Amino acid sequence: MTGDLAAVPARARELAATGLDGLFTFEGNSDVFFPLVHATELDVDIYTNVAIAFPRSPMHLAYQAWDLHRASGGRFALGLGTQVKPHIERRFSSTWGKPVSRMVELIECLHAIWDNWIDGTRLDHNGEFYRVDLMTPMFVPGALDHPRPQIWAGALGPRMTEAMAQHADGIIIHPFNTGSFLAERTMPMIETGLEAGGRTRSDLVLNVGCIANPCLTDEEYERASTAMRYNLAFYGSTPAYRVTLDHHGLGDLQPKLREITKGGDWSTLGDLIDDEVLDLLAVRGTPEECAARLTEEYGGLADRLSLTVSTATPEALTQMLAAMDS
Repeated sequence: MTGDLAAVPARARELAATGLDGLFTFEGNSDVFFPLVHATELDVDIYTNVAIAFPRSPMHLAYQAWDLHRASGGRFALGLGTQVKPHIERRFSSTWGKPVSRMVELIECLHAIWDNWIDGTRLDHNGEFYRVDLMTPMFVPGALDHPRPQIWAGALGPRMTEAMAQHADGIIIHPFNTGSFLAERTMPMIETGLEAGGRTRSDLVLNVGCIANPCLTDEEYERASTAMRYNLAFYGSTPAYRVTLDHHGLGDLQPKLREITKGGDWSTLGDLIDDEVLDLLAVRGTPEECAARLTEEYGGLADRLSLTVSTATPEALTQMLAAMDS
């Protein structure tokens, strides 16, 4: 649901009709919030996956989340992410530093704003990164008829994962992952964070990303494979995601991918992702095969799956979801 904003309503209805529980937007080549306005009338959950947090003010985020939550009947979640230093400084023209502490404070600041709007609690947040201590009645939005929006945060490294398990309502796991990495590396971090916050596993929504493309024909399979190779190569070129490759003994692939991106030859990037790596990090096949793989790999861990389905048709998605429900 990115790109052409005029095409979003039809695309949202098309996806919702497959039986998916929710729709999310990705902050890529368009705004992450605008498309969700078109999905508020659909009977699905909506969320940002993710909105890049640090270039935005807490007050902007508070209003955007409040408006979408109210318009959707309480079905919106604010998904936040840090991005990486070069993008924050050079693409968003913002500042970088202490991302874990800053994300924790941003969550605290959003709750302080919403407390003021909900019950009139005095707004008085003065922290290391944010000052929000002015609110007059004319700027307080209309009341919600449901609990405040949940805040989900993207997390990968130990400090961020533990902190978000302690402070956020949910954690969004990046789609460059495997069930093994999630179970053996991420879940222990989450348990540590939950314990530090005096929380239990039921207090946290675990939203796991996965690149998956169910296919009905050989042509769809080849098209999906090409798209997934490029997607995986793009993610794999990022140093922060090497930990997933290292977990599977594939760490040497990351600098090779990085070298291609630095050289600017993006067209050949996917060539380094062979079938073994593709099938390790992504899911492809018939709808029934994809359903079985997703259920086996993530069914015992995830509360939600955020599926990147770049080439999958509505028909294939419908069949895959039916197989998962059977």
